Amino acid sequence: MLGKAAKVGTGLLVGEMDAMVRFYRDTLGFATEWDGGDFAEFTTASGALSLFMYSRKEFVKAIDETYFPPKGINQTFELALWLPSYADMDAEYERLSKLGLTFPTGEPITYPFGIRNFYVLDPEGNLIEIGSTNKI
Repeated sequence: MLGKAAKVGTGLLVGEMDAMVRFYRDTLGFATEWDGGDFAEFTTASGALSLFMYSRKEFVKAIDETYFPPKGINQTFELALWLPSYADMDAEYERLSKLGLTFPTGEPITYPFGIRNFYVLDPEGNLIEIGSTNKI
């Protein structure tokens, strides 16, 4: 397989489907036709199956394992959401900061290498980076 030809999708294994779907749909604005079951796919600009969720309870059955989710901030990965511009990213921070969410690194930061971003946690402690590389 040539990595450059592969489309990448991110799947979140979740404990509380309802709370997680509500957060990604209602708070972050990703559309979904979720029917209340063990799987949810969200519409993104990246195409089909670029962001989806699956019930952790059902997944561990499939792999015949016990899973112990991280406590606190999940430091095993981050979900990065790239917005068109710094202004879009700043506006999203302002909007989300009014919702009582947790921002582990505080307000947006502009780094010398050109990324401006902030981090927010979803209801299960997954780290979401929201940023941009475009000043304009």
